[in-house]
Amino acid sequence: MRNAALALALGAALATGACSNLGKTEQRTLSGAAIGAAVGTGIGAVSGGLDMGAGALIGAGVGAAGGFLYDQIEKKK
Repeated sequence: MRNAALALALGAALATGACSNLGKTEQRTLSGAAIGAAVGTGIGAVSGGLDMGAGALIGAGVGAAGGFLYDQIEKKK
């Protein structure tokens, strides 16, 4: 289990490290997805009823949506 979480975190870090030419919207959405996936993986590891992979997927989706909404709010300021 810990090896899978470590591999997922390392893969996410490597994948996002190559994204240097992104706009603000893409950066915030991607950051939200990465943070959400990390939190979802942690919740999945701690809770008994949720798988770490499922937690990561749910967290990534919620985080991406949150990052996008945050960007839209910041653009209106």
